[in-house]
Amino acid sequence: MSTEVKVPTLGESVTEATIGEWLKKPGEAVAVDEPIASLETDKVAVEVPSPVAGVMGQQVVAVGDTVNVGAVIATIEAGDAKAGTPASAPAPAAKAETAAPAPAATAAPAAAAEESVDTVTTMSPAVRRLVLEHGVDPTKIKGSGKDGRLTKEDVLAAANAAPEAAPAPAAAAPAAAPAASGSPGRNEERVKMTRMRQTIAKRLKSAQDTAAMLTTFNDVDMSAVMETREKYRESFEKKHGVRLGFMSFFTKAVALAAHDIPAVNARIDGDEIVYHNYLDVSVAVSAPNGLVVPVVRNAESLSFADIEKAIADLGKRAKEGTLTLDDMTGGTFTISNGGVFGGLMSTPIINPPQSAVLGLHRIEDRPVVRNGEIVIRPMMYLAMSYDHRLVDGREAVTFLKTIKEAIEDPTRLLIDL
Repeated sequence: MSTEVKVPTLGESVTEATIGEWLKKPGEAVAVDEPIASLETDKVAVEVPSPVAGVMGQQVVAVGDTVNVGAVIATIEAGDAKAGTPASAPAPAAKAETAAPAPAATAAPAAAAEESVDTVTTMSPAVRRLVLEHGVDPTKIKGSGKDGRLTKEDVLAAANAAPEAAPAPAAAAPAAAPAASGSPGRNEERVKMTRMRQTIAKRLKSAQDTAAMLTTFNDVDMSAVMETREKYRESFEKKHGVRLGFMSFFTKAVALAAHDIPAVNARIDGDEIVYHNYLDVSVAVSAPNGLVVPVVRNAESLSFADIEKAIADLGKRAKEGTLTLDDMTGGTFTISNGGVFGGLMSTPIINPPQSAVLGLHRIEDRPVVRNGEIVIRPMMYLAMSYDHRLVDGREAVTFLKTIKEAIEDPTRLLIDL
């Protein structure tokens, strides 16, 4: 007896997805609610659980295929896994051997890594790729993700702690060079864009084509915020169980400025302007499949601790790939912190249908003039891109100036000035 596995409901307005990865192979035992496949939607990766316990049967569709909600993608057969099933696992290793022959001693770590990868099926494509690149054994790594799943950080930490596993990349290197000569070669690799990356590309290009986008800049002295953060770091973390970061200061500053300049927190809908009396901040964070923007709801009414907890939770779930569609929709304003990657200055792109985005950058000591004297201060460039159809230049400059003043004098955040 077989049970069909169908594409689950993916969220409002989402009708299709792409098969990102099969987490179970035909013949393998499957428990109830155990993930058997990973789907890529426009915004997040969604795991498809098995409706019953049994054995993985036929995979009706292949990786990369587009499927609609309700479509059958696999079957689960009744019974237990066959004893001889694991013997089919070495197939990827054999494929690699055909593509790039290598001495047995050199290829052994890579082959062992691939065999271990096959035994750990609930890994994201990014984690799986890192395991193979570094030649580590995933079965010996303790996962810090949801339900003990491995994250990229777990694999990198294991690779750094075990330098003897380094020969794995060397085994793959000969594949990039012609066998008959010692020249470096000029190979190309063609990889299909993920559905999320396709959507990101379309949305960003649409923003450029639709909005009258303009960017205004300012710089901010981070001395006061850094001193406040350092002074209360330990007591804040002890009381609230989360670290005091810069994002809560900037989020509160945006809420303060948006109260005075509501057009920045509005959107255009046809020939109407929709003003929001709430601030839902989309926070750009890195995920295995690209940059995502989960939303901190009602940021204007949250405390510093509530904002830090919300951002920490969203960032953690982004790395684990467990964000939901609800987490990603409905933002009214975006904050993107390129400074964590070392960016000095940028012109961020609006996240439609929002009207503005604030870009934060790295903090560095620079000479500035204070009271007629040149002094060194920790400075950060701020950049705000906005839709000039809705936000006037005067409003944009005033908005950014208000943020600057609030960061340079955090007391303003407490007395709403």
